Amino acid sequence: MISNLGSRFACIVALGAITLGCNSNGNHANTVSASSDTGKLPITTKSEQARAEFLQGRDLSERLLGQDSLAHFDKAIELDPEFALAEQARATNSPTPNEFFEHQKKAVALADKASEGERFFIAMNDAAANGDVTTQKENLDKLVAAFPNDERVLFAMGNYYFGQQDYTHTIECDKKATEVAPNYSPAYNILGYSYKQTGDYANAEQALQKYVALIPNDPNPYDSYAELLLKEGKFEESVAQYRKALQIDSNFNPSRFGLSADLTYMGKPSDAQFELEMMARHARNDGELRTALFGLAVVAADAGKFDEAEQSMDKEYAVAEKKNDAPSMAADLQAKGNIAVAAQRYDVAKQHFDHSLQLIQSSSLSQKIKDNATLVHHFNMAVIALGKNNLTTAKAESEEFRKGAEAKNNANQLRQAHELAGRIALAQKDYDQAIAELQQANNQNPQNLYRLGEAYRAKGDASEAQSYFEHAASFNSLPQLNYAFIRVKAQKTAAKKS
Repeated sequence: MISNLGSRFACIVALGAITLGCNSNGNHANTVSASSDTGKLPITTKSEQARAEFLQGRDLSERLLGQDSLAHFDKAIELDPEFALAEQARATNSPTPNEFFEHQKKAVALADKASEGERFFIAMNDAAANGDVTTQKENLDKLVAAFPNDERVLFAMGNYYFGQQDYTHTIECDKKATEVAPNYSPAYNILGYSYKQTGDYANAEQALQKYVALIPNDPNPYDSYAELLLKEGKFEESVAQYRKALQIDSNFNPSRFGLSADLTYMGKPSDAQFELEMMARHARNDGELRTALFGLAVVAADAGKFDEAEQSMDKEYAVAEKKNDAPSMAADLQAKGNIAVAAQRYDVAKQHFDHSLQLIQSSSLSQKIKDNATLVHHFNMAVIALGKNNLTTAKAESEEFRKGAEAKNNANQLRQAHELAGRIALAQKDYDQAIAELQQANNQNPQNLYRLGEAYRAKGDASEAQSYFEHAASFNSLPQLNYAFIRVKAQKTAAKKS
């Protein structure tokens, strides 16, 4: 596992964003703060006890024990209600978007009580939460310039690059973090994931084994290693590592989520369902419960049981609805829309996408988030038009999405724009153009790999088609809908030896 934030809501929060350093020197009146001459980002608080609670919470958070960290951050805030970084930490570890935004707003409001570096840090997180990657990067650059030898600042920069799928720079940042602090375990975790994303499984294993060696009594190192084995198709070995994580901490529910993927790919959907039902029963918060219900939707979708998938999403939506959690409800409606698209129920999909947009627009979320939801709606409308073979509308909606992505300079949305262009070209039987566009799309979306296989097959290049079909078939991710929609189909297509 790489993140504490238990939500699929489309805000990009810096992974493991408790990226703070400290010592015991004071340099603010009526505060306890780290001195910047140590090269570490300061921590500003009026209370030594609050600072101690914060550090305990930070340690748990960095070990991906986010639920356990909450009580310490809450206590730190109780002891010092003006503790900006504690609010930021509480936001990042919140299990639901509603809680996240509540504490994020408080962190921003309290930023003027903190040091300049802390203000950069809070501004960076706030920009990420609002999908403003340009401002996020500007504040990260300021942080790295001011604290080039703070392992947590370097880690934050690495996580920014990870979110942009720039794994070369992620690895560079996290390697530097390990040089600054050889025992800083979170950096080895992200190094493992970064190498895995590039297909360098040997270096991924080396990094993750170091992660295990540093904190052998924690569950997450075994969970992360299990995910690498899952990706490699070593399902039995992966199951053993997930079981080891659960032996260490039976409440470490991410490992049940991972187990459900192994079991699904091993042809044991009933066992996968059992693990997810166990996860739901053991859920310690709404985030874990919702994730379990989402996993059940994925298992159903993988089997082509779209009605059952939608029923699980209805249950997930109900959890958020009880607390009027608009961001989570909107994310659930997006998922339901995608399920309806996979089932070729395009009018139903449009209803879900429209409802999702309406929830965001009528919420108290920021205007930037509302603007981003409008932009995403253009993407969704293009997808529906493609499903109905209305290429005129698909092109118009795709162009609106592309212009918005370019204006924001959002690399992930630009990849989605290329996806739409590739899908339109594929529908028009312009296979060279489809390939050119889809190769610039998100290659972490297995549907795009399958589409590339289709384009190469139609072009008559059987070898390349086979390669992409096999890649899509063996994507072996944690439970996600875009893999569930094509996994079995990709396996059958690959087996036909195009």
